[in-house]
Order: sequence, then structure tokens, then C-alpha cells
Amino acid sequence: MSNDVQGYFTKHPVFRISDFASRPGVGSRNPRTQESLLAHHVRVGHLIRIRRGLYATVPPGTNPAAYRVDPYLVAGQMTEDAVLAYHTALELHGKAHSVNEQFVFLTQKAVRILTFAGNTFRGLSFPKSLMERKRGSFGVVTAERMGLDVRVTTLERTFVDLLDRPELGGGWEEIWRSLESVEYLDVDQVIEHTLLLGNATTAAKVGFFLDQHRDALMVDEKHLRRLRKHLPKQPHYLERGKRESGDLVASWRLIVPRQILERSWQEAV
Repeated sequence: MSNDVQGYFTKHPVFRISDFASRPGVGSRNPRTQESLLAHHVRVGHLIRIRRGLYATVPPGTNPAAYRVDPYLVAGQMTEDAVLAYHTALELHGKAHSVNEQFVFLTQKAVRILTFAGNTFRGLSFPKSLMERKRGSFGVVTAERMGLDVRVTTLERTFVDLLDRPELGGGWEEIWRSLESVEYLDVDQVIEHTLLLGNATTAAKVGFFLDQHRDALMVDEKHLRRLRKHLPKQPHYLERGKRESGDLVASWRLIVPRQILERSWQEAV
């Protein structure tokens, strides 16, 4: 193995063939030659082929069959524009109540769902409302993981996104318990992202959660007033696709399941 190739593998625990081929000194620019080179390194145990065009480096002296590839890097390298989001972002930030075997990322590319090493990797489109406003990258930051940069939504954006699409958060108990572990949020950023999404039900859900946690998150009445201007005209269910029985929280025009209002999961502790 040439020093250039070995050096690249060492610094890139997960990589796309397009990135590998663009680096000077790693070999021919011919795509077939590059694929043959990487296939050779798969055969001799230097690499693991995750899917076509995506590889993981096996540390020296490690059995490829026993090596666990970091799933966050897999998700973050699935496409050039991948952004870890929803429960996956919450996990990366260390705020998820429990781990999930589904890894979600945002992308403008069409990507098939991938199952690898017991995990599922799912690419979703950026929210249409953000793209129309050319704000798809709002609340996206870069985090370092195993020497590589991965893009991930901030805690503020993740907070709103989970309330907006709870089906990607592992259920209401998981979402509530996870979000209640967050010690600090830039509430202005939370409000801005909420309004960018342009969804009245989401505005109500965000307002309801912030109202419940005013002291812990240092929420001012001015924040809540901004959200109240965008509430639905009639009461909505917390999850519109699931008309789960609950109590009306009139101030936010939401029908909220009692398990959330009463935090029923605390009784089992």
C-alpha cells in the first residue's frame, strides 16, 4: 500500500469514493481503476464496503468481521450534503433518552434506505418551507467525530424538528424525556426556526413545551407572544395523524395526551 493511500485511510474512517478519487497521490483518476484499487483493499481486510461508493477503514490488526463502523459517520458520509437530524442529531448531542437503530439525515439527493450492521440509514428531504426561503442550512453546524467533520442540526433546530415530526423521535415519552434533559437553548433561535417552518400546529407544540419549562429554559413572555400569533384557529391534536385522546390546553389550542400532561412515565421510576 502506498504511503498516500495508507495516510488517506488512516485519516478517513468512513469515506466516499468520490472524495478518495479527488485526492492527489492516491492513484489513477480512472473510476474503474479506483474501484479496483478499493476492491483489493476490501479483499485484504483494509476496508469494509458499506454500499457502492461508500467505505470504512479497518484499523490495523482488527478483524473486519468484528469491527463496528461508527454509524454516525456512515450517516454523515452517505451524501456530500448529508446533515444528521431528528433523533440522530439528539443522540450526537448526547441528549437522547435512549438510543435508536435508525439513523436519519437530511439531503437533497435521492438515496435508498440502507441497512448495514443492524442499523437503518434513512435520507430525508430538507423541509420544503426552508428550501423555498433558501434557509435549508439554518441551524446546521459542523461537529468533529473520529477526526472527520459531520454536519448536524443544532440543539435548537433539533428541538423544533422533533416536535414538528414526532414520528422521527421515537414517541412522545422519548421526545419529552430527551428534551427535558436539555439544560440550555437559545430560545430566539428556537422561535426563528419554528416560524421558518410555517406550521401552526408546530408553533403550538413548541409554545406549549416552552410554556411548561419556562424557568428551566429561561423563557420570557415575549417569546411565547411571538408564537401565539401563529397558532391554529381551532384546537389541533398534538400529533395530527394520530387523534389520541387527551385534554384541551386552551392557551395553545392543543389536545395533549394525559401521559404528557401528567408525565406518567415518572410513576414507573
